[in-house]
Amino acid sequence: MWLYPPDEKGNSLMACPTKSQEDYIAVKKGIVRKFPNSTQAERKKFIAELDKEIFVDDPVLKTYIDDIIREDLRISSYNTLIEAKNNPKAVKAYFNFINAYHLFTKGQDSYGNICCMAIDSAKKLLKPEKKK
Repeated sequence: MWLYPPDEKGNSLMACPTKSQEDYIAVKKGIVRKFPNSTQAERKKFIAELDKEIFVDDPVLKTYIDDIIREDLRISSYNTLIEAKNNPKAVKAYFNFINAYHLFTKGQDSYGNICCMAIDSAKKLLKPEKKK
């Protein structure tokens, strides 16, 4: 995962240097950094923590989304996560959102970004694959 430098609120945009020429150039210039900047063992622990299987009731999920997502994106985010919850291909993105949200509520503000990235990931995983 690659991130641009954080803004004044501490939020970072995710970069996709394999898909975007602009992001690739930013990586080459040293603007974009790899996240998490840690050892392979630490990254595995981090990923395992986010991938833990945990399900919440739909009304609870709605309260999580209402707490962290801006108002105009709440309905679409909720629908995306409900669909991801029931899709074996995208269920990891659902787990990532729930686990990141729990860490966010414990005071680790940077996990709010991961919640948003999990929703974006779910959207991509739910899109039908294009045949070549």
